[in-house]
Amino acid sequence: MTEFLLSLLQIIIVNIVLSGDNAVVIALACRNLSPELQKKAVFWGSFGAIGLRVILTFIAIYLLKIPLVQVVGGLLLIWIAVKLLKGEDEDSHIGGGANMMEALKTIIFADLIMSLDNVIAVAGAANGNMLLVLIGLAISIPLIIWGSQLLMKLMNRFPIIVLLGAALLGYTAGEMVVGDKLVGGFIEETLPALHIILPVALALVVIAVGNYLKRKAEKEKANQIGQDHAETL
Repeated sequence: MTEFLLSLLQIIIVNIVLSGDNAVVIALACRNLSPELQKKAVFWGSFGAIGLRVILTFIAIYLLKIPLVQVVGGLLLIWIAVKLLKGEDEDSHIGGGANMMEALKTIIFADLIMSLDNVIAVAGAANGNMLLVLIGLAISIPLIIWGSQLLMKLMNRFPIIVLLGAALLGYTAGEMVVGDKLVGGFIEETLPALHIILPVALALVVIAVGNYLKRKAEKEKANQIGQDHAETL
């Protein structure tokens, strides 16, 4: 029971941390609509995006049962976690729709692309348990839709939330790797302690690499601003 509750908490946290950008996508896609249409577009766009996410999560759970796919998923999740810490702005190129149908298409398509990280993380944390996925989504979806703006502000104000979220993704990636049928069996025979060591190690690696890349990107941006300023003088 304790393991079930911990996995459920993991899914909810992953959903919230990785869904912060979705509110921005919705806002950008609907910004050109009238106030009346904005409400409808937000509701139906969120509904469609969530429906697609549920379907993709179940497909991912099925695929992760295939040997070595969990290892690939774990490595992809590490990249996602590092990117989260680095702070890449994926939604900056999303345009606003001129009408409700355009806005809906933008929301669903953008969410489909951006939900890849969410789907992999949730499927990995659920460890094949469909009930966990359903309960986790049922709890986190209202938080994402109605509380995402607040959560984004909290993440900006308290960077530790993003840091812990990225570390959790690194830990989940490690659990995915050691949980793979082929790799997990090999680890069990050779070095059983890796079942604990690898997830913790990957959580620390994500924090170290993510912070390094973030500082590097900030330094490059500052240098570029300095060069642009010098050219204008």
